[in-house]
Amino acid sequence: MNGARKEDRRAPQYAYAGLDRVIHERARLSVLTSLAAHPAGLRFGDLKQLCGLTDGNLSRHVQVLQAAKLVEVCKSFEHNRPQTMCRLTAEGRRRYVEYLAVLEQVVRDAAAATRLQSGRKGARGAAGI
Repeated sequence: MNGARKEDRRAPQYAYAGLDRVIHERARLSVLTSLAAHPAGLRFGDLKQLCGLTDGNLSRHVQVLQAAKLVEVCKSFEHNRPQTMCRLTAEGRRRYVEYLAVLEQVVRDAAAATRLQSGRKGARGAAGI
């Protein structure tokens, strides 16, 4: 029974708990990547174009990111027209970088598993199995 407890305490090899569900959604990952590439922030219209989202879609994803304290939104007027600027918060940048590190590990693990499988198939073929 003691051996089973030790196995339960070990983290599953491919669980990737660091893949933050808030960030992992495709549209939100796109928003965060766009904002990371533009540290001064982006106007809503520019962000919409970069991410290929509709106004409503982008608005909803920005709300989720804002609630998670990853993005800040500043509203102002320019030439009597409303302007909405979005930018990463310090917390958003930190969590985004942590997320990318986990994602890089996923890619490394997948590449290693693929190489291992390719090696096994090649060995079987060479051995006539």
